[in-house]
Amino acid sequence: MRIFVDAMGGDLAPQAPVEGTVEALRRNPELTVTLAGIVPEIEKYLAGADDVRSRITLLDAPEVITNHESPVMGVRKKTKSATVLGMLAVRDKEADGFVSAGSTGAVLAGGMFRLGRIPGVERPALAPLMPNGKGYFLLIDCGANVDCKPEYLTQFGVMGDAYMRGVMGIEKPRVGIINIGAEDEKGNALVKDAFPMMAEAPYHFVGSVEARDLFSDIADVCVADGFAGNLVLKTMEGVAMFMLKTMKQELMADTRSKIGAALAKPALRRLKHTLDYTEVGGAPLLGAAKPVIKAHGSSHAKGIKNAIRQAKLCVANDLCGTMEKALGEVAAQKEEEADA
Repeated sequence: MRIFVDAMGGDLAPQAPVEGTVEALRRNPELTVTLAGIVPEIEKYLAGADDVRSRITLLDAPEVITNHESPVMGVRKKTKSATVLGMLAVRDKEADGFVSAGSTGAVLAGGMFRLGRIPGVERPALAPLMPNGKGYFLLIDCGANVDCKPEYLTQFGVMGDAYMRGVMGIEKPRVGIINIGAEDEKGNALVKDAFPMMAEAPYHFVGSVEARDLFSDIADVCVADGFAGNLVLKTMEGVAMFMLKTMKQELMADTRSKIGAALAKPALRRLKHTLDYTEVGGAPLLGAAKPVIKAHGSSHAKGIKNAIRQAKLCVANDLCGTMEKALGEVAAQKEEEADA
């Protein structure tokens, strides 16, 4: 299995992508990786990686699409960037999956215009796994589609259901829609129009999920338009960082607190582990024709390693094939209803 990694993407590139790739290869002997970027820069961080060097192919990609330029224009003009070369490699079956911590917009544009979509997908969506205390729920969409139609949200549910079944092994995922109240009649025009469509969709729809209940394990897939989903994602990240920072300050405030902190250290480590986004690695671009994982822009090596692991799981479980089948069944059901 070959994974294509953007070595120049992210705040800590190329060090984090290269070191994360090396860690991933050491843990997964069946993997090979193409590392694309500015080769002399990449090679600086491969010292000491002789044990996995034979499974790394370096590809020169001298152009970098930054966060400060138009993603669409970047993908069109910078054809020698890791994003474009990676999407083409996956499209042409030279690689099985793509991982990048670079520009989110560029990854989305590359997925749409260079790689392509699964047949039947109207809009690909970014869908990170988020902790809920007992495991994870899938948040879809978290920013790929700021303006949505009810049909998009309904399809997000289909894609999220397929991901949780195919990759996470949940037999019957609970799909909910993020709303301002638990009552069916609440919500803005988009939510109100999407609600009955999702209720009739071929997945286990559990209705509205209020933001405060996201951690209550009442849904495995939480659907939102990209605007609301991104607000939820960034708020959760901010609250987690605030909690950990405040807790550290308070535990170091005086001698008694420091003694308590020493006793609670194992529990605090477990809490940090639970809240750490790098444990998941990144958000899959669901609906893309092949596995694409967008890692967090500030990912360290650990985050990249786990993003590669997530890409491997998507490939191994044929996520895109499962999703295409699910979407085909929905289309067939609609045709039957139209003919009836």
